[in-house]
Amino acid sequence: MSYRVRASLALEILTTYAASRRALRGAPMETIVRRLREQSPPAEAPAGNSLYDARRLGRAVARMLSYLPGDTRCLVRSLVLTRLLARRGMQATLVIGARAEPEFAAHAWVEHDGQPVLDPGEEPYGRLVEL
Repeated sequence: MSYRVRASLALEILTTYAASRRALRGAPMETIVRRLREQSPPAEAPAGNSLYDARRLGRAVARMLSYLPGDTRCLVRSLVLTRLLARRGMQATLVIGARAEPEFAAHAWVEHDGQPVLDPGEEPYGRLVEL
């Protein structure tokens, strides 16, 4: 991947991160996800191995956001990746899950074709919402 392509992807991730953080301030989650997908220009259907490409993009998002201060946890990463996949014409499901034992915890991740693109967590999480 050329420097120009990597720099362009980094900029796209950062601007999408800023938009996602702003969106989290006041709208219901369903509305946020819908708006992030709608703001993405229509794209042609992806060619090649879309699960492989989705996972590569997921790793790029996680790596890029790990350098930022502030909240870059699972929900924000999932929102950013959902929008980036939509911009590339790739279907994705944002999943929010929870577990009660040994203590309550919630987690968000992204799936493409029913397969996790972002880490679904080491502990099993019950699926609460799929967007």
